[in-house]
Amino acid sequence: MSKDPLSLPLFEMRLEDIYRKHGWLRYEISMRDFVNLFPLRYKQGVAVKPEQPASFGLDRDVYLQVLVAFKQSFK
Repeated sequence: MSKDPLSLPLFEMRLEDIYRKHGWLRYEISMRDFVNLFPLRYKQGVAVKPEQPASFGLDRDVYLQVLVAFKQSFK
């Protein structure tokens, strides 16, 4: 999971796809706010997986899709 300049835009694109896939999200939160729920942090040059946001209640399936998107973007 190195610091690749294309990984972050790819991760954000996958988050937007998840947002579009779950139509109920648009009634709860905007797409930009959904993407911003998962800020990217690096520890010793390696991307750290996003934690489930405390400020917004996501169901388990959506959060698992976010983790899969992260893993695919930062392998």
